[in-house]
Amino acid sequence: MASSLAARQAGNLLRLSSSRSGSLIQRRGLAGAADHHGPAKVDFWKDPMSPSKWKEEHFVIVSLAGWGLAIFGGYKAFSGGKKEEKKVEATN
Repeated sequence: MASSLAARQAGNLLRLSSSRSGSLIQRRGLAGAADHHGPAKVDFWKDPMSPSKWKEEHFVIVSLAGWGLAIFGGYKAFSGGKKEEKKVEATN
């Protein structure tokens, strides 16, 4: 009984050490994750009028740029621009 337990532990150690060195062996079937579902996504400059077809990262970039432009434009419009100060010359 003790010898079979020792043999089982040795087999487990051998299996663990070989799995670490054999990293090229695919153990999980994840090849199906690369399959695309739905229509292919395009760059935003290829179809600028259809945001639903854009790649996700392009949609984020365009959205953030649009919001930044809107906020900056609103700030410039409502801040009144640059105020001209009249300088008073000191006369002695």
